Amino acid sequence: MSAALEPGWLKVLEPEFEKEYMKNLKAFLLQEKETGKTVYPKGADIFAAFNHTPFDKVEVVILGQDPYHGDGQAHGLSFSVQKGVATPPSLKNIYKELETDIAGFKTPNHGNLTQWADEGVLLLNASLTVRAHEPGSHQGKGWEAFTDQAISQLSDKKTGLVFLLWGKFAQQKAVLIDEKKHTVLKSAHPSPFSAYTGFFGSKHFSKTNEILIAEGKKQINWQIS
Repeated sequence: MSAALEPGWLKVLEPEFEKEYMKNLKAFLLQEKETGKTVYPKGADIFAAFNHTPFDKVEVVILGQDPYHGDGQAHGLSFSVQKGVATPPSLKNIYKELETDIAGFKTPNHGNLTQWADEGVLLLNASLTVRAHEPGSHQGKGWEAFTDQAISQLSDKKTGLVFLLWGKFAQQKAVLIDEKKHTVLKSAHPSPFSAYTGFFGSKHFSKTNEILIAEGKKQINWQIS
């Protein structure tokens, strides 16, 4: 699996591929395939978050939990779906917040966030795969150890990153982040069940840009075309 990883990420994560948990995970994924299970995203997209946002280019991290489990949705970036697929409710709420937070932002007619990834926003799910139509089906199989290591490596080896932790699950990852070196912004999850309890009005997108500018970095262009 490691061959598909961007060189900068491979440099910091290569030891993980030799660990027992990763070998077990690979065996589990092969078993899923051999028993006729459909797994999302497709193999070439499993590491898309890393490959669109090289280790050296990461400036912002948005953490999700699981890939989308519906047909044609997941393509390896948290909260993002492929063009031509209906925009999921959580992403609709992210766009709503952007409209009130970022002057001139207009909600796009699709949910593909690849532009953010290419700008330095790591769109990372804790689990990188899921069985079709079965949310959470690949949790606890090893992915969390791998993605926790990715967060730890970012915290250890970089400075001035902004981590956006939405909801309780993402906020549990704060223990992996050195807040003396990085900024952690927390809010409710953008899901329709919780967006009104603190996600709306959090202004995380404008705050992120203010932090990046203060660090002498380029701000993120949040507008998706």
